[in-house]
Amino acid sequence: MSAEQRVGGPGGPAVGRAGGPAFGRRSLLKGAAAAALAAGFGPAFWRTQTAAAAAVTKAVTGPYGPLGAPDANGLRLPAGFRSRVVARAGVPIGGTLYALPIFPDGSATFPASDGGWIQVINSEVPAAGGASAIRYAKDGTITDAYRILEGTSTNCAGGPTPWGTWLSCEETEGGRIWECDPTGRTPAVVHPAMGVFKHEAACVEPVGERIYLTEDLSDGCFYRFTPKDYPSLDAGLLEVATVAGDGAVTWRAVPDPSAATTPTREQVAGATRFKRAEGIWFDDGSVYFATTGDETIRALRIAAGRIETVYAAKDVPGTPLQGVDNITVSRSGDLFVCEDSYDNDPDAMDVCMITREGEVARFAKFTGPEHFLPSELESEITGVAFSPDGSRMYAASQRAGGVGAVYEITGPFRTDRPVATAPPTAGAVLGLAARSRISATGLLDGGLRVALTTDRAVAVRVRLRARVRRGTRLRTVTLGATDARLAAGTRTVSVRVRSKAARGVVRGLSAPVVATLEVAVRGGAGAAAVRRRSVRVTATRRATPTRRRATTRR
Repeated sequence: MSAEQRVGGPGGPAVGRAGGPAFGRRSLLKGAAAAALAAGFGPAFWRTQTAAAAAVTKAVTGPYGPLGAPDANGLRLPAGFRSRVVARAGVPIGGTLYALPIFPDGSATFPASDGGWIQVINSEVPAAGGASAIRYAKDGTITDAYRILEGTSTNCAGGPTPWGTWLSCEETEGGRIWECDPTGRTPAVVHPAMGVFKHEAACVEPVGERIYLTEDLSDGCFYRFTPKDYPSLDAGLLEVATVAGDGAVTWRAVPDPSAATTPTREQVAGATRFKRAEGIWFDDGSVYFATTGDETIRALRIAAGRIETVYAAKDVPGTPLQGVDNITVSRSGDLFVCEDSYDNDPDAMDVCMITREGEVARFAKFTGPEHFLPSELESEITGVAFSPDGSRMYAASQRAGGVGAVYEITGPFRTDRPVATAPPTAGAVLGLAARSRISATGLLDGGLRVALTTDRAVAVRVRLRARVRRGTRLRTVTLGATDARLAAGTRTVSVRVRSKAARGVVRGLSAPVVATLEVAVRGGAGAAAVRRRSVRVTATRRATPTRRRATTRR
């Protein structure tokens, strides 16, 4: 979302928040983390009425009506909506001692076990970017704020994962992706296998088990990363898209993701170039991504392997949507888009929406001198995100007052999505995400949380089994099992160690064991759908909580 003349080098070390017992970096946040993420990662591949059912050709007032007069924060909103400043750069957040870094950018929210949520926010500062977190109580009160990533450069956008982590993208020529724990309890981890280039944003497709990536350059490319051992992002295959005239996509391997001698985008002859690819979001079987250079939003239809144009400003007379940038899809299936103001254009400081009916409308306009500064400090709208329940929107004016501010908008957002009407095809589609490492104590105390995604209502059996030594023999022991009925979408289940014998096995571990997590559809046309994952169960017990500073894993 930044202009190409922005500078910054490769990221340095990252440090997690001090304090609290550590849990595996792949863990889902306690509570219903992945289930609440279903709005963004969930239903995903069955037919519902969504924002991009067809190309947008009409500009309208929108489902919330016309905008009112500017409020105290300079925001014009529809009737029934109101705004508040939740963070201003350089000023302590809420009642905390933590000040938000300048130039807030990409953002997402994660549910917390107490009914509240955590918002993560990137900082697009060269050589001193990183990411921060704000914790909210269930009534929206701010209860804590802290840093989750530091020592990196120009952290632009990124994306949340179904297993409850944040992918922070460095928008520099040597930029990398850092995986962050929103709670700050474990250190951020860099993933060079996902490519070294001017990263903008990322999204996870949970059934195909791939991550899609954008590159913010006028000749940038569109990438996908297939992990070797999903959801671990330490190793895998990075590919770049080549798009034919009819939209058909061919994926070709990038020979050297480290870009040691040749920029990533120049390694594959014929790779398709996009004009500043920016925001990206997965929903309803499609990966949506915005390109600011040609004011276009496209959709990769995953099942068809084809890219289609959803929105092009030049094709919509009277459109309010310019400079398309960060995007997200709401629980209702509406696509919300931040505008990049470029040149302080007063008509390009908005959050717009492409409705699930396929029309474009302005939702919020930022006005006033705080948002319109001299050209070297010109602002833009960034980080559009919703609270897990869909009732609150967050967006930032990146250089409000010269430093940036984050706003919360509340009101009667529509949160219901039309129900699928098309009959499913034979064979259930099943997606699986769970941590790849858990301590024996964590398994005994809280169980293993597993995020399951399916395209229809199915019954599943989830088992965690391991080969352990009993006396002189190795035996397969079922550590935990659970049966569940799933509706179409994403739901989190917990596999707990319930039997006395299994609890004895886990308590008695003297060395780590590699268990197999197996999810199988029971009965019906989808009975053959089985997914498996390896989970390392360590014998290390959780220590008494201490205030400590996490170290960086490289």
